[in-house]
Amino acid sequence: GWAGAGRVALLAVLLCLWCRAVAEQVRYSIPEELGRGSLVGPLARDLGLSADELPARKLRIVAGDEKQYFILEEDNTNLRVNDRIDRESICGAVSPCVLSLEAVVENPFDIFHVSVTIQDINDNAPQFNREFVTIEMIESTPPGTRFPLGSGRDPDIGVNSLQNYELTPNPLFSLLVRESPDGTKHAELVLEKILDREKQRNHHLILTAVDGGDPVRSGTAQIKINVTDANDNPPVFTKEIYKVRLMENLPEGSLAFRVKATDNDEGTNAEITYSFGDIASSTRQLFTLDPRTGDVKVTGPLDYEERKYYEASVEGKDGGGLTAHAKVHIDIIDVNDNAPTLSLLPILNPIPEDSVPSTVVAVINVRDRDSGENGEVSCKMDGNLPFRLETSSENTYKLIIASPLDRENVSAYNITITATDHGSPALSSSTELVLEVSDVNDNAPVFEEAAYSAYVWENNAAGALVVRVQARDADAGTNGRVSYWLAGGSAGAAGAAALVSVEARSGALYAQRSFDYEQCREFAVAVRAQDGGAPARSSTATVRVFVLDRNDNAPRVLWPAAGAGAAAPGAASAPAPFEVVPRSAEAGYLVAKVVAVDADAGRNAWLSYELVQASEPALFGVGLHSGEVRTARAVSERDAAKQRVVAVVKDHGQPALSATATLHVVLAESLQEALPELSERAAGGEAAAAELQFYLVLALALLSALFLLSVALAVLARLRRA
Repeated sequence: GWAGAGRVALLAVLLCLWCRAVAEQVRYSIPEELGRGSLVGPLARDLGLSADELPARKLRIVAGDEKQYFILEEDNTNLRVNDRIDRESICGAVSPCVLSLEAVVENPFDIFHVSVTIQDINDNAPQFNREFVTIEMIESTPPGTRFPLGSGRDPDIGVNSLQNYELTPNPLFSLLVRESPDGTKHAELVLEKILDREKQRNHHLILTAVDGGDPVRSGTAQIKINVTDANDNPPVFTKEIYKVRLMENLPEGSLAFRVKATDNDEGTNAEITYSFGDIASSTRQLFTLDPRTGDVKVTGPLDYEERKYYEASVEGKDGGGLTAHAKVHIDIIDVNDNAPTLSLLPILNPIPEDSVPSTVVAVINVRDRDSGENGEVSCKMDGNLPFRLETSSENTYKLIIASPLDRENVSAYNITITATDHGSPALSSSTELVLEVSDVNDNAPVFEEAAYSAYVWENNAAGALVVRVQARDADAGTNGRVSYWLAGGSAGAAGAAALVSVEARSGALYAQRSFDYEQCREFAVAVRAQDGGAPARSSTATVRVFVLDRNDNAPRVLWPAAGAGAAAPGAASAPAPFEVVPRSAEAGYLVAKVVAVDADAGRNAWLSYELVQASEPALFGVGLHSGEVRTARAVSERDAAKQRVVAVVKDHGQPALSATATLHVVLAESLQEALPELSERAAGGEAAAAELQFYLVLALALLSALFLLSVALAVLARLRRA
């Protein structure tokens, strides 16, 4: 069981490898002259591409021919004919006639070589260069003498080309068909019997050339034979076959070669006139033959790429009408007169900047019509760029990424590709390809500062601008579009949102409420900058907000404590604080210390003290910064026993705020001596309290009386209406 499974697996692997090998080279064969849109073959299926994967694989074709003979259907499944294909104009006598192209697929990238063989159809009938042929024969011509009749021309190949000649039956003449080394068939007329001019001066024959196609096509030429009197010696060419090699760049008007014939007769019978015998019309346009000298000159452009070989026959006729014939074989030698041609097929344009090295971005197809070394081409790329050329096949190159791309550094590349052949001198041609690099989201936003500091005066208005943060993203489009969000802070995300808000587009931070320096002196929030890519990238910056103090708090006196001013309504006020100073006190005696605080900070909390009111202004003084109340001079007997001192406490804000402190001083040597003064103060306080209580009771009685009067009036009014 395991052995059987192994054989099945091995067979599957071999089948996959075989299919892959087949897919690398796809061959089709079609007849010529198919109409536009005719099916060549199911290219997608033959490449192993299913209908589901076809859109992603992006099948395309590239050909090096000037004419685009083939196209893909809109759904990229079948290969079809795009333009008329005439095998004879494309390939001439070359067989087989093959048109090559490359099929390119992506995801993953691959190149397949496709060859289409063009089959010949019998669409051309044989033709003779001359429809009427005149031959001069002297009546003494011995039997067996042969006279060239030329050859017919049929551009078709194989069985569709010229296969045989037929001659109308005549007892005096027969037909001999000879085949040259290149396969061309030539007809020769053979004299079978001695001619008798007295019996018949002219003979008329019809030569027919037939091909082997289905149906058979044919062409005819009429042959007229004139029988002349005896002329002893016919002309004789110096060579039976003239073999000539001509460079294809030979200028027009140049002497190509010379033919020469001699005649042993004398007089007009020895004067030889030269002419072309069997010659194609296309060859006649390229060469001229001087009828007297036998000089053959070039009269048209020779092109090795169009035709490599020409064949003709020349005739020499003397004055007596006798002729001689010779063959001329002309070989055209290739010179490097064709520069390479390039065709480009972009695969990726624009190129995502995160494309990995070895990614194929374009396919270059190179063609050179010359042959041999003149037709061998190499390609190179100019400049030091992150790309390289790699050979895919004999005429195809791949342009691939050689090193990583970065759109933020270089957003487009102008690539010049030069193709140079190996001829001498070498010819070259260039083409330019502009490749743009598309952006991917590979850069996170970067703040201008990693940490921001903002300073805001307290008591600000809600909605006031605190600070503006800014981040830049090197990417483009939506990948580089930055928006801002709160990401938390020292008070957490919810706490930060309660303090400030950020505008998503501008990065401006606004205060959500009025700040109080005495409650919150500083706080930090985290701002996140996020781009619009997918997935999005982000970075965070810290914004530390410092609340600046304003002078919005007046100083508060802690000692001496406030007296009646702090009592609740309806309650007896506590007696004001007092200090006892002995009458023997000298100057500088510490009476008391005024203690005050200010909730503000800095200069707004710097306090100074000043004496603003006293029973004896010259008796007391207060320290400017200490708040200590001391005697300014020695106490005397003349000073009143009870003294009242009022000090003001001021801060240094702009504008300055202040508070007052009242201090009662009793001048006495001992506490027992001061008690009577203190009792008076207590009694005075009780009397004042009693007086206040009386007024309160009186007010309550009046309110009750008014209420009872209102009720009585209401009852009386109701009774009167009843």
